[in-house]
Amino acid sequence: MPKPKERKEQTKGASLPIVPILQKFLRTYEKHCARFQASVSPAIRRDLQGSIEGARALRGFTLIKPDDFSPSARPISLEPLLTAIQDEHYMLGKKICIWGLQLSNAEIARLASLLELRGKLTCPFATVEIVDCKMDLWSLGRLGKALQFSSLRSLVLDYCKFGNEEIERLFSSLEKSQRLQVLSLCYCGLGPWCGSRLGVVISQCAICELRLDGNYLQCSGALALLRPMAEYAELQGSHPPPRASPHNGNPPQVPPGIKKKAQGLVEAGPWLVKLHLADNGIDGKGEEDHLLEFTRILTCVIKYSAHLQEIDLGNNALGEKAAAGILAALRARRTGRLPVLKVTVTPRISSDTFRSIWKHSNSSRINHKKKKKVDHDCIKT
Repeated sequence: MPKPKERKEQTKGASLPIVPILQKFLRTYEKHCARFQASVSPAIRRDLQGSIEGARALRGFTLIKPDDFSPSARPISLEPLLTAIQDEHYMLGKKICIWGLQLSNAEIARLASLLELRGKLTCPFATVEIVDCKMDLWSLGRLGKALQFSSLRSLVLDYCKFGNEEIERLFSSLEKSQRLQVLSLCYCGLGPWCGSRLGVVISQCAICELRLDGNYLQCSGALALLRPMAEYAELQGSHPPPRASPHNGNPPQVPPGIKKKAQGLVEAGPWLVKLHLADNGIDGKGEEDHLLEFTRILTCVIKYSAHLQEIDLGNNALGEKAAAGILAALRARRTGRLPVLKVTVTPRISSDTFRSIWKHSNSSRINHKKKKKVDHDCIKT
């Protein structure tokens, strides 16, 4: 019986095809770094070498300036990496993360051109993260133009500070996207006026997960954002779609009742699966009427939206009256047999109200009951 064992050892020790591909990719990347007079990214080299040693495909690229990077060293550039991806036709990377870099117009143009690739060679990236990077108005406009033609599903621009003109250019581009499903603009300096523009954006594109933590929308901006959702949810409430399946940590799935179009397009409309509005100055410190109206619109969304699975309102001083309204809406939602909605609020309300909100929005409670029932049935048989 030794022959099967020998065959198994030979298979285990055999070199997988991915190893020479990654080795060649690393050499090409280093060559382009020299050509562009840029430093080789330690993170890119480390990830490639780790994938080579593990004989596994590298699915994501992370370009970040190390803390100990010398000011006199050549800059770390995005262009050599993107050029290597195109030269080697590397189609296995699904995500690219760029953190803390000053991105030039040429780098953004190269990235935009890659995102726009169609035909025999298409862009492999489904997710682009540009975090705490500096881009000028031209670069943001060029990136926004590429969104209209790309197959991108998720765009993260956290900690990128935008002026009014820059954010307006981005919003105008997003309105025409029917593929992008996840948009994150956390800590980007968005003010109240952005709420109405974001309301228009989600009404005209396919975004179903919106993360806006750490901005300053206040009651007026959050109200303007939620209003189209509330009107849509109330309209759909008379003809609710089938029960949506729980979110599993991956990019949000298109909920039941939303039609898929050809070539990955998704029906546009003011519906969301996830909405994060933590730390946005939503409180009664300004005009109290705004908080009352915000609460009314929010509770309407909670009562009627069968698509919404998660809303984060943490670190906003909503007050007891708004919290009581949220709790009543969650109870009405349960009565209407809609899917469980996870709601996060600040604990700066009465402990009874806080616990009740947590109880009504905790899906694990339902899953736990189902699990116990299954176990009991197994014992019976």
